[in-house]
Amino acid sequence: MAGFTFSPHPVTCDGVSPAALAAAEGTPLYVYSAALIVDRYRALDAALGAYPHRVHYALKANSTLGIVRLLQSAGSAVDANSGGEVAVARRAGVDPRDIVFTGVGKTAAELEEAVCIGVGAINAESAGEVDRIDRIATARGVRARVAVRINPGIEADSHPGIVTGGPEHKFGVPIEDAGAVCRDAAGRPGLALVGVHAHVGSQLTSLDAVARTASTMARFAQDLRDAGVALEHVDLGGGLGISYDGSPALAVAEYARTLVEAVAPTGLTLLVEPGRWIVGPAGALVATVVDVKPQRDGRYFVVLDAGMSELLRPALYGARHRLERLNERSGPTVTCDVVGPICETTDVIRLGQSMPLPEVGDLLLVRDAGAYGSAMASNYNRRALPAEALVEGGAWRMIRRRQTVEDLLACES
Repeated sequence: MAGFTFSPHPVTCDGVSPAALAAAEGTPLYVYSAALIVDRYRALDAALGAYPHRVHYALKANSTLGIVRLLQSAGSAVDANSGGEVAVARRAGVDPRDIVFTGVGKTAAELEEAVCIGVGAINAESAGEVDRIDRIATARGVRARVAVRINPGIEADSHPGIVTGGPEHKFGVPIEDAGAVCRDAAGRPGLALVGVHAHVGSQLTSLDAVARTASTMARFAQDLRDAGVALEHVDLGGGLGISYDGSPALAVAEYARTLVEAVAPTGLTLLVEPGRWIVGPAGALVATVVDVKPQRDGRYFVVLDAGMSELLRPALYGARHRLERLNERSGPTVTCDVVGPICETTDVIRLGQSMPLPEVGDLLLVRDAGAYGSAMASNYNRRALPAEALVEGGAWRMIRRRQTVEDLLACES
């Protein structure tokens, strides 16, 4: 099986030792399995079956150029959420027609670029954005391909910070207003209305919100077609979750079947925008223990050289990632609060971890960190961005070198 092997020791990634990688390249270090990334992309693509569809990998999950190139070579299209992500996609060789450009606050410059290069669809977030795209396209004498992002008013069962489809959320056009916005877009000279789009949240682990969103959007698309509005696709976003704790996750076959069964009566092409599901389990963060400090209650602080500047999810969402020790240690099991080096109390990796007490210099591996890990990394406390390695064909190569102080200061005078 492609990917990481955790038991029995030693831990490996497609036969390569993350410990050996860390010895060669230092830490903090992200390690990815190329084979598992491709396998998971192909599994989702196959699960959608023969029904007309297109998988657009969501770059927000992990936009490292080597990862995007890998998925592009496997046949994936992309979903971009900024002009920077559009530029990364193009650098990776993605045809502009295979780019869906999403984002709640696209700037005038970003819209100009998207219209100029002819992206496959701009997912317009509002009536105002529809108007801005139309004016840009009309001035250029072209027709921009747009889809209207709709907020269906469906609350997904996920962390409040990653739910996007409720009436109180900033994303999309409220569904009660969306019909008028779509009909207006369809009649504008500078626009070709090619689809409708919805994304109600990330890390979805049940079918309820998925099924309700799919059926709602399919009905909406059919109503538009019945009213004479021609469409090409229904874009149902992403959000398929993974298991961070080892418990069963939503099966990709059930997810795909739910989407296809809802959209099939319309005959429209189905677009999906997975990110986390493809790359999350295929990446891990390797860090070094730099200090061990006893607490008064018998617990210990285990301080790593990686923290919220490398992996923000625990601080931002209270996320819990499983940890693996890359050094064998015997002795009694103790309770450890595994924390980072940042000058913030919220800089934690995992609290309450039971394990034999590590020693300074030991390596710990943070599992399932391939999504929203390196993509959210920052230079807070003037920390350099971590290096990233891709394991492929039994060997490894660096797809991002470690940032230097010179890199950090290159834009400053």
